[in-house]
Parts: sequence; C-alpha cells; structure tokens
Amino acid sequence: MHEKIINDELHDAQLEGIRLRETLDALRAELESQQFEKDRGIQQVHADSASEFQQLKNTATSLRDELESLRFEKDAAVQKAVHQSADEIQQLKNTATSLRDELESLRFEKDAAVQKAVHQSADEIQQLKNTATSLRDELESLRFEYEARLQQKHTIKVDEHSHLQETITRLREELETKHRGAKKL
Repeated sequence: MHEKIINDELHDAQLEGIRLRETLDALRAELESQQFEKDRGIQQVHADSASEFQQLKNTATSLRDELESLRFEKDAAVQKAVHQSADEIQQLKNTATSLRDELESLRFEKDAAVQKAVHQSADEIQQLKNTATSLRDELESLRFEYEARLQQKHTIKVDEHSHLQETITRLREELETKHRGAKKL
C-alpha cells in the first residue's frame, strides 16, 4: 500500500514535471512570437522611415528646383520644411528606440518568469524526492519493527511450546509413577 502511495506521488510529480515543461515550451513560443513581432515592427518603422525619407528627399529636390526660380521668396518655407522633416525623423527614431527598449524589457520579464518557473519546479522536485526518501525510510523502519515483532512472537511461541512439552513430560512421568505404584499395591 505504501508503494502504491509512493508510486502515485511519483507519478503526480512526473505529471507536474511534464506540465512544467509544457508551460516552459508555451512561454518560449510566446517569447519567440513577441521577438518576431518586435522585429516586424522595427522593420516596418525602418521601411516607413526610409519611404518617408525618400519622399522628403524628393520634396527637397523639388523645393530646391523651385527655390532656384523663387530663391528669395521661398527660403523661409524651405527652412521650415527641412526643420519639420528633421523633427519627424527624430520623433520616429525616438519611437523606434522606445519600442526597442519596451521589447527588451518584455523579453527580460519573460526570461525572469521562465527562470522563476524552472527554479520553483526544481525546488518542488527536490521536495518530492525528499518526501519519497523519508517515506522509504519510514517504510523500512516499519518493516524492521514488524519483523522484530514477528521474531518476538515466534520466540514466545517456541518458549510456550517448550514449557508445554516439559509440563506434558512431567505429568506423564507423574502419571506413570502413580500407575506403577497402583500396580504394586
């Protein structure tokens, strides 16, 4: 019966280990998915930035051509457009940096959660091993006590048997002595 309990607990521990491995796999898949989304977002930002930069470059070229004809009148407008595009590019760079930092933070949090789960799993496995060892020791102790009691009962029975044999022999001898004495009379 104790072996069944130990086997059940061992089986439960193995199932828990499997569930923890499945959780780890799911967390790893989620982390990879987030990494993919981050990379895709960065690529999209770069593509948008490059497209916008090309558009701004084309606009600047167009403005430069127009400036050549209206140089003095449009100088202020060109300076304003260049300044705005620089601000937009800087904003896009800041946004990309912010997104990258946030993704790194998420990855760090996920790594920490995985490490925590692995540590908890290792602790629980060690506790289960300790429990199994303790139960095994207790079972051995109980078996030893049981065998000692059996041996003690056997010794008592052997002693009782010897005592009864001696009593039977003594009574037989007394009976024979009385029987001989009665024959002589």
